[in-house]
Amino acid sequence: MSSLEPPKARYKQVAELLRDAIKRGEYPAGSTLPSQPELAREYNLNQSSISRAMAMLQAEGLIRTEHGKGSVVLEVPTVKRVRRIDKDYRSAPSRSSFAEELAKAGRASRTELLVCDAVDAPADIAEVLKLDEGEQTLLRKRHMYAEDKPVQIAASYIPMSVAGSVDIAMPDTGPSGMYARIAERGFGPVRFTEDIEVRGAKEAEADFLNITPGQPVFAILRTAFDKGNRPVETCLNVLAALQWKLTYAWEQDVRP
Repeated sequence: MSSLEPPKARYKQVAELLRDAIKRGEYPAGSTLPSQPELAREYNLNQSSISRAMAMLQAEGLIRTEHGKGSVVLEVPTVKRVRRIDKDYRSAPSRSSFAEELAKAGRASRTELLVCDAVDAPADIAEVLKLDEGEQTLLRKRHMYAEDKPVQIAASYIPMSVAGSVDIAMPDTGPSGMYARIAERGFGPVRFTEDIEVRGAKEAEADFLNITPGQPVFAILRTAFDKGNRPVETCLNVLAALQWKLTYAWEQDVRP
């Protein structure tokens, strides 16, 4: 039997012991932890305390409770999401930054286009894009994978007055390719912003990312503006916070 010592709360000690065991590889990704009754017997605690320990590990993104299986250990790969302020979409119109980032980490990537259609934008997106009343957007929503493991959700919205029609999205292209296409219509982006929020995962997001609802995610809203300072596209990227490290780089304009 493993021993627990005061004064730290005993359920926190159980969580710490299990966390360390996971990090040592005693419970590899995809394996299951002992059942709560088994852990209660091992640590001489009631199941309520064990449940609190499991809740801590679940909130940290180390495990996921699955019906019929118990507490399953999750894989937590860390991938950099690099943003270079000086990157020019015109010099690499078909390049995928998502694929680049994963390739640098030695991982294969693929994306699945779920939606490509004219839709009414959610209220917060309509506000960001400063849409006219009743104006729809071109929505392109993707699920993104690394070695077939879900890692990112991306939903891009372009005002239909900028896109012209849904046909502009075909054949399918990445973000940089779409910027080149709207540039041909006179709406080429010259400035970008990113608003980053850490929030709890919504149920649908958690279901795809294989995490628990409420677990922290990065919600990154990138908005592109043309030379008239008009927002011409905004894209919401949702990533499990434990899986990604955000890195931003830019060049200083040095003047004599």
